[in-house]
Amino acid sequence: RKQELLNSADVTVPERPLSPPLTAPPTMKSAEFFEMLEKMQAPKLEEQRSGSQKHKEDYIPYPSIDEILDKGSPYPLIILPQFGGYWIEDPENLGTPTSSDSSICEEEEENLSPSTFGYKLECKGEARAYRKHFLGKDHLNFYCTASSLGNLILSVKCEETDGTEYLRVILRSKLKTLHERIPLAGFSKLPSIPQIAKAFCDDASGLKFNPVLYPKASQMIVSYDEHEVNNTFKFGVIYQKFRQTQEEELFGNNEESAAFKNFLSFLGDTITLQDFKGFRGGLDVSHGQTGAESVYTVFRDREIMFHVSTKLPFTEGDTQQLQRKRHIGNDIVAIIFQEENTPFVPDMIASNFLHAYIVVQVENPEADNTAYKVRAVPESTCP
Repeated sequence: RKQELLNSADVTVPERPLSPPLTAPPTMKSAEFFEMLEKMQAPKLEEQRSGSQKHKEDYIPYPSIDEILDKGSPYPLIILPQFGGYWIEDPENLGTPTSSDSSICEEEEENLSPSTFGYKLECKGEARAYRKHFLGKDHLNFYCTASSLGNLILSVKCEETDGTEYLRVILRSKLKTLHERIPLAGFSKLPSIPQIAKAFCDDASGLKFNPVLYPKASQMIVSYDEHEVNNTFKFGVIYQKFRQTQEEELFGNNEESAAFKNFLSFLGDTITLQDFKGFRGGLDVSHGQTGAESVYTVFRDREIMFHVSTKLPFTEGDTQQLQRKRHIGNDIVAIIFQEENTPFVPDMIASNFLHAYIVVQVENPEADNTAYKVRAVPESTCP
């Protein structure tokens, strides 16, 4: 099948196939990958770049937190800012992702059970496909530098399952990556490389593909595919007491109530930072400059470090508590823990990096079966 595929592609290949390495070098960005491959393979070509232009939406004014508090309890979990910029996610209306760019990972899909319903772990499934199905196995890589989509990299592998032959194909551009397994039963003869590319994308028709001959190509490809894959994460955790409405009040909390401690134990394990060997999330594990303890966990082989506001150093006389905000304010997502019914406003915390908040309010904290209300409030630019 491999020789037939080579013949149908009408390309020249070396007499001796090169075995791909088993490990990849440090990750690289999309542009670096294609530029490096161009230098190894062909004369310098003009880069084709495309981008999307974001449009600002008109903001809708909402009641201020003071107006809500004046009306008395019960208070809503979240109040959107007066000038918009955020939206509240409804967990009861979450849809299943359909785009190939955002899907449930293959390894996650296999382990789903009724107990896991209510959340989904999303990632780019194509990112790990090359390592899982191609790396270290017999396959071919091709490139094209003259398409309207920019440079293309195509990987093809023949495989058989239960007596049925398939072509497993990955087609990459600077915009996105497509990964499919195509049964060969529907073809009278093995399709050529241009035909395979066209089947994936109509804009890829009539293109000439050449074999990738660079000895370390597989290392570069797996590094590029996985450059957005991350197995370490850090989240902020902020304790909001009853009727606290200012950033200074939130970051000034030092005492941890029983309900907050229980919630932290639900998130992970309280670990000693000194000489900690796991993912540290930017915390100091040598000199104690970021506190003595933190909360850490491993979820499905992914390390998570929580920047807990009450465990970060408290500075007397600093109303802004910059030591605490320096870590939490540089996270992408922060959890707001509310022990009592108190509204949270996303713009309550000034940060250029925080893009989403997960607001958690405890219900029946003294009961054996403690429950939590949970709502996510991302920026309007977040999907």
